Amino acid sequence: MNNQHREMIDGAAAIVRGALDAGCDFYAGYPITPASGILTHMLRELPKVGGIGLQGEDEISSMGHCIGAATAGATVFTATSGPGLSLYSENIGLAIMMEVPLVIAISQRLGPSTGAATASAQGDIQFMRWCTSGGYPIIVLSPTNIPESYHLTKRAFKLAKRFRTPVFVATDKDTVMTTESIATDEMIRAPEWSEISDKPVGKPLGPYQINGTIHHYTGSSHNEEGHITKDPDIIAAFNERLKNKIGNHEDEISLLKTDLEKGAETLILSYGVSARSMEAAVNQIRANGEKVSAMTIYSLWPIPEKKIKVSLSGIKRIIIPEMNHGQYRHEIERLVHGDIELIGVNRVDTILITPEEIIEAFHG
Repeated sequence: MNNQHREMIDGAAAIVRGALDAGCDFYAGYPITPASGILTHMLRELPKVGGIGLQGEDEISSMGHCIGAATAGATVFTATSGPGLSLYSENIGLAIMMEVPLVIAISQRLGPSTGAATASAQGDIQFMRWCTSGGYPIIVLSPTNIPESYHLTKRAFKLAKRFRTPVFVATDKDTVMTTESIATDEMIRAPEWSEISDKPVGKPLGPYQINGTIHHYTGSSHNEEGHITKDPDIIAAFNERLKNKIGNHEDEISLLKTDLEKGAETLILSYGVSARSMEAAVNQIRANGEKVSAMTIYSLWPIPEKKIKVSLSGIKRIIIPEMNHGQYRHEIERLVHGDIELIGVNRVDTILITPEEIIEAFHG
């Protein structure tokens, strides 16, 4: 008999627990399916730890509240879905420019627009990367299950503080809203991932050293004191720093799980909820005596290019299951040589990708 303690928990509660355990003390958001569970959990739990949780009048104001709280030294969190992210986008650009650390959970649903509000999708993968003007790097983490939702949310807060930037936790309706029986030690035991330093990258500029004094913040190009400048050299150096503080630390941010089988010529690569079907498919393929390798991407952006390329030795096919029209497949295409065939397994009809569909593509 298994005496291991278990609990019934959904992804929303796991994400909230991760945020609180990371020291989150401020949340602002607006109700939107399927992310509203995160809002209600935060509004209930934050006052218990002396934090502040509020429902803004809309998404635009909610992001504004978050940025304001972060500039005052709060550890900040918010959550939304695709249509809400559309409204977040301008203030996300402001947060990037002002180097404000905050975490944004995105519970993806099938779109565009209102779309199928109660159906899972992975259609915002590119949107999170390019949701605001300027084209500067962003960090996106993607859990595949409830325990990972907890652990990656905690990690997102560390990354946000280290790189002074918004960090996304990319989930979906089924991960956030499904209640599962989870072994307690899966929530407690930290995965064997590399540690994130508590030290901010580079020299902290004057406005970003929270010490109780008055500072200047602006969304315009500014110098080290936070004052607006038109000096081309200062502006160029500032924008290069915005790019390089993330771009030059790909190895530190990159996070993936590899399950490589010697002699396998097919690699199945996935992320998020679709990776769960991938794992089931891999088990069935191997049970039939066939060889296959698998890779789960946890850090969607910046793309873990080096780690992916290292895993391609001997690979002739890459199968990529994702619930969109191939948004991450387009990124993998850039990394592989012409001798490797890329095969997409895609659904955009409200139904999750099944292991059988992936197995069919493997035998294609």
